[in-house]
Amino acid sequence: MNKKSEMHRAEQSRLEKRSFLTTLVLVSVLFLILLKPFWGAIFWACIIGLIFSPLYRRLLAAGRPKPNVAALTTLLACLVIGIVPALFVIGSFIQEGVSFYRRLQSGDFDIGARIEQIQTAFPAIRHFFERLNLDFNSVQTQLSDAFLGASGYLAQNAIEFGQGTLQFFINLGLMLYVAFFMLRDGEKLVGLLVRALPLGDEREHLLIAKFAEVVRATVKGNLLVATVQGMLGGFIFWVLDIRGALLWGVVMTLLSLIPVVGAGLIWGPVAIYLFAVGAWPQGLILAAFGAFVIGLADNILRPLLVGRDTMLPDYVVLLSTLGGFALFGINGFVLGPLVAALFIAFWEIFMREFNRPQSGTSKEDAP
Repeated sequence: MNKKSEMHRAEQSRLEKRSFLTTLVLVSVLFLILLKPFWGAIFWACIIGLIFSPLYRRLLAAGRPKPNVAALTTLLACLVIGIVPALFVIGSFIQEGVSFYRRLQSGDFDIGARIEQIQTAFPAIRHFFERLNLDFNSVQTQLSDAFLGASGYLAQNAIEFGQGTLQFFINLGLMLYVAFFMLRDGEKLVGLLVRALPLGDEREHLLIAKFAEVVRATVKGNLLVATVQGMLGGFIFWVLDIRGALLWGVVMTLLSLIPVVGAGLIWGPVAIYLFAVGAWPQGLILAAFGAFVIGLADNILRPLLVGRDTMLPDYVVLLSTLGGFALFGINGFVLGPLVAALFIAFWEIFMREFNRPQSGTSKEDAP
């Protein structure tokens, strides 16, 4: 009788545990769905908390202010360093995009005619497309439509941005509000996360450290590299008197988030066009500057600032960044390498702890 009673209690305990865990997962999923409209703000609040936490700790250690004061001071530094300049550049970028759209609509800038000039100057381009079984005229039409559509999108969103300014500043305020608590209570939140996850404290600390390391490296490194390349590209466009230098500089900044190719997708075709219209000195200057200055900035800075800190090979950084863009949009330049780094970290833990060489295997024979 006692044995049956113990078995019944054990079964009841297992049922209660399974029911609780199922309910826990369900409530957690519902909570995440509830926060879905604010994922972007929360995500970047976490990024701010990770990047500026060293400054927050230094303020606490140096002047010993209260945590609230130190967190507010850190947020002000974040505003001055990153957010206010970014808002200014975004506003100028939208204005340039609207102006470019009007030029396309009025016929002042005929992208089809420009492509035709390139084809006339370099007939090999048409033969190259024919070898790939591509219709050059169709590609020309698609490029024209793409330029018109992209600039039209900017113009349309400029109006929507003006109409949705209140919503934008609500999201910005929410991001800063959450970032304040990430700075002030970050260590406590990490402690709670370590307690909650059932992976083992040592593994959890390792994974959280890897998470913070990769986020800092990808955000600071990629943004710095992209900013440098965009500024260099905008500068050389301005020097060569190419219209829309600020617009193309910002576009090169965004494209520079993609390793290897990046800004070359802009300055390369422009250099070819300059050659096609007979502006050989400007074309040579742009090509040389793009290859040896803008390109070297990527080849030198990115491995130092991103690859070295994330401990990821260059090809993994490239593939994970492209995959991140495809899945997550602009946030993918952070999430892609982060997923790749966590993938490698999990497999390293698995190989170290669960797939050790057998005791009879010598070190020389071990993989």
